[in-house]
Amino acid sequence: MKPGVFRYIYTGVAMLMAFVAGNLLIKWIQGTPASQAPQAMVKQYRPAFELPDLDGKMRNVNEWNGKVLVVNFWAPWCPPCQKEMPSFVELQQKYGTQGVQFVGIALDSKQKVQDFVDTLGVEYPNLLGGDKASKASLDYGNRLGALPYTAVVDRKGYIVRTYQGGVSKSDLEKQIIKNL
Repeated sequence: MKPGVFRYIYTGVAMLMAFVAGNLLIKWIQGTPASQAPQAMVKQYRPAFELPDLDGKMRNVNEWNGKVLVVNFWAPWCPPCQKEMPSFVELQQKYGTQGVQFVGIALDSKQKVQDFVDTLGVEYPNLLGGDKASKASLDYGNRLGALPYTAVVDRKGYIVRTYQGGVSKSDLEKQIIKNL
């Protein structure tokens, strides 16, 4: 065998094993394929959570009962999160008086989150919580822990749509209007 051929064979076998392991993991997670996992929460009553905001005040999801709630799990270091956040700010400003409430649940340190929201002028609540925030993300259907992850909840408290990965402003706005 030529030198280096073994390296290519080894790399190919390792890639194949990683692919198989990844697919098995996806099938194992709740027995639902990754593409369907987030949508499994649709038509389910929204899970409860209580997390501190950036001022340290505990906020409970029940305080937004009766509103169209957009719950966004994000982190300041996440490029798709950075991309979609300005549209969330715009949509909150546009529809807030009609009963729409965005709530960010950030998976990072308080200072990094504060710096990010201050830079963008985010005025809707952003909550922190480390492991509790990660659990809330899972509870809302984010079984793979992807960021960003967004759930839209109707006025009755039922999840009507989830988005794994970034969501466009137009898609989210259509979902908001549909639930006003």
